[in-house]
Amino acid sequence: MRRVILWVISMATLLHAGLTDFKTIKEAKQAYEAKEYGKSAALLNSLDVKSPEKQYDIGNAFYKDKKYDEAIKAYEKAEGVDDATRLHNIGNSQFQKKEWDKAIASYEKALEMREDEDTRFNLELAKKQKQKEEEQKKQDQNKDQQQNKDEKQKQDQNQNQEQKDQKKKQQDQKNRDQKKKQDKQNKDQKKKDQKNKEEQKEKEGDKEKSDAQKEKKSQEKKGDKASDQPKEQKKMNKEEKLKEQELKRLMKKMGQKKTPTMMYQMGEGKKGQRSEDAKPW
Repeated sequence: MRRVILWVISMATLLHAGLTDFKTIKEAKQAYEAKEYGKSAALLNSLDVKSPEKQYDIGNAFYKDKKYDEAIKAYEKAEGVDDATRLHNIGNSQFQKKEWDKAIASYEKALEMREDEDTRFNLELAKKQKQKEEEQKKQDQNKDQQQNKDEKQKQDQNQNQEQKDQKKKQQDQKNRDQKKKQDKQNKDQKKKDQKNKEEQKEKEGDKEKSDAQKEKKSQEKKGDKASDQPKEQKKMNKEEKLKEQELKRLMKKMGQKKTPTMMYQMGEGKKGQRSEDAKPW
């Protein structure tokens, strides 16, 4: 910053002021030199006098106190002080605020009024800072874009993974449901097979029981036939015995007489009866 102290000019402006004003200016100067810039600006502001020199010195105090907005306002009110110098300091205040375009414009206006090495240096520095900031901004934008791209890619990957996990979860649930259904079917089939087996076993038992009953009835029937056979046999034996006796009688009789032309006919159920055609000897 080009700092031009105008205390002499200020004092000249205050020739007709009272001793109190001279004392205030002295204290303001001492505070400025002691780097108590805020105090210096306050003391100058307390002076009941209007002059561009006072505003210029207030601007310098605010600038040193890093209150750049207040400094710019004070410099702008200091009309009457060298314009190139004021614009140089306004440009410096804007430079500190990193308002590169405004600072460049202020420096360029100051150089139009008067060529100055410091102003030229500050102008080039402001341009470099602007370019550097633009490059940094571009890098930051590219970095942000890359970060956004990476973040989006990561989100897509997470989303794909979530979809895969959801799909796997659904498939696992489907497999569990199918297994549960299959287990139920197997259980039902097992019950059905068991029931059919029991029914088959019961049928076989009923058949065996029926066969046993039939066998029993058959045996009973055979037993009945067997019990009837001796009676029939006995009846036949009795008839044969009668026939044999009759035959013996006839044979005996034949031994006494001639053989008859006809013998008694023996028929079943006609015991000892002679034929009506038979003739006695």
